[in-house]
Amino acid sequence: MSTGSHYTVLARRFRPQAFDDVVGQEHVAQALRNAIRAGRVAHAYLFTGARGVGKTSTARILAKALNCPGADDGVPCNNCEICDGISTGNDVDVLEIDGASNRGIDDIRSLRANVNVRSMRTQFKLYIIDEVHMLTREAFNALLKTLEEPPPNVKFVFCTTEPNKVPDTILSRCQRFDFSAIGEESIGFRLKEIATAEGFEVEDEAIELVARRARGSMRDSQSLFDQLLAFSDGSVTANDVHRMLGTASDEMLVSMFEAITQHRPGEVLNILETALTAGVQAGELLDQCVGYVRDQMVTLSAGATASLCSVGAARRESVAQQAQTLGMPNVMAAFQILSEAKGRMMRSTFARVLLEMALVQISMLENLTALSSLLSGHLPALPMADNAQSSGVAIASGPADGEKKNPEVLEAVSPAATEPAAGSGPELEFSAENADRLLAEVISETAFTLSSAMKSVESIAISGPNGLELRLGAAYDFQKRVIEQSESCSAIQSIVSRLTGVDPHVTLKVVQDSPPPNTQSEVSSERPAPAQKAAESRKDPPSQVKNPAPLRVRDDIDPEQDAFVQQVVATFGARVVRVTDAPARRDIPDEEN
Repeated sequence: MSTGSHYTVLARRFRPQAFDDVVGQEHVAQALRNAIRAGRVAHAYLFTGARGVGKTSTARILAKALNCPGADDGVPCNNCEICDGISTGNDVDVLEIDGASNRGIDDIRSLRANVNVRSMRTQFKLYIIDEVHMLTREAFNALLKTLEEPPPNVKFVFCTTEPNKVPDTILSRCQRFDFSAIGEESIGFRLKEIATAEGFEVEDEAIELVARRARGSMRDSQSLFDQLLAFSDGSVTANDVHRMLGTASDEMLVSMFEAITQHRPGEVLNILETALTAGVQAGELLDQCVGYVRDQMVTLSAGATASLCSVGAARRESVAQQAQTLGMPNVMAAFQILSEAKGRMMRSTFARVLLEMALVQISMLENLTALSSLLSGHLPALPMADNAQSSGVAIASGPADGEKKNPEVLEAVSPAATEPAAGSGPELEFSAENADRLLAEVISETAFTLSSAMKSVESIAISGPNGLELRLGAAYDFQKRVIEQSESCSAIQSIVSRLTGVDPHVTLKVVQDSPPPNTQSEVSSERPAPAQKAAESRKDPPSQVKNPAPLRVRDDIDPEQDAFVQQVVATFGARVVRVTDAPARRDIPDEEN
């Protein structure tokens, strides 16, 4: 091994010397070898891809395969003088040009003047222009004619990381090969070979961390691995990698997000303090958190085969469980918070404070999944009030048949409703005379969400042997959507079946123009009939149609004891002014839009 000033870095010493050595670019190697075998080598190639994926190395291998006198089936011997000269970049017939420093029109004119000079000792003269996108527009224009009709023994290979900056007139004259990012497994396998050749013992977890950090670049992984070997004393562990990079361990990340999932901001700050004291950099930790949230999104999206970018594959189950608890809306909100903190951190001097504020904010996120369901009309069940729990109300939960719901809809049923007494018959006859009694029983025995909606039902009709028809005014669209849910229908059927011994078929009928069920004096003390309100609204002049109908104030609801009101207050940070019925939904005529 070279030492001192003569040391050669790993990225140069372990550079690919044949097509088979180029890791992760098998499609490019196969195409070039087949072209050499068939004698169909083009006069110009464009190699594109991220840094460190093998573009320039492949260009050198192509030059050796074309000019090596001992090449066999497109494989150079790598032992002759020509191969050695091309590998080191010193061959007189293979000219490597830096496009960043030779980007002007004068440089291209010099190239055009020398392109017709025959090669001195090889069959082909190759021009390898690296970072070709750095050439000026004038330089590209000066190159067009030569690139389109070069001498027969001249080949061009252009390498670039930004093909979008190369003019279309150049692209149309080249055969383009896109080099893909190298997989973590391929990088890890190559690093293990290097570790064995260098005589170091490296833990598999440490190699996995380096491969993950390289983000698809073989050269980046080798440079980082070279630094890691110099940092160690013969053996390399995962802790060495974290200490050198200033990153947190997988266990610490999982523990931190477990505290976030359980909404414990104090514990989050304690873990963060421990990490920063151990040498973890705030910026690196924030990047890890962003990657962790990305991994949660991947697992929630059923990405079972997608690789994780923040922790090892052994932590996938923990990441998936935490993501399932948070829900997709919370995960997406966490990403927005972290990305905003990252942008502010790049131009501030208080990186730690920004990281602490972002993590605490994420740990205090409410259940955005439940809020989204609430706003869409698919109401989650709410916890029962204290008086209901003390009276022995049981809560049963479960998803609908074949459907997974998040959050689950709950129905509250009294213990007496779950199972009839032994030897007792039906309490009520399934008849029209008992319709009002059945409605009252359903209202009293269901949870608050369904009970409130059932209070808007105008009447119940018994039809046929098992038909149970609920009649609801057209103005109560919100209550209608609650009753139509499969869980609501199941709860109504269960209560009616227990009371009457009949398994009813529940239907919902919207009443458009039915007269008010009570007298005018009764309507003034109770809620106005929906049909009456609709008829009156049609008689109003057009200027008054847009005004919403007055809402009935619910004096029968105690805001301090009502679970639904308390959840709305906690969710929106509001205070209770009054409790009314839900407003009716009206379609605005086209002429009013």
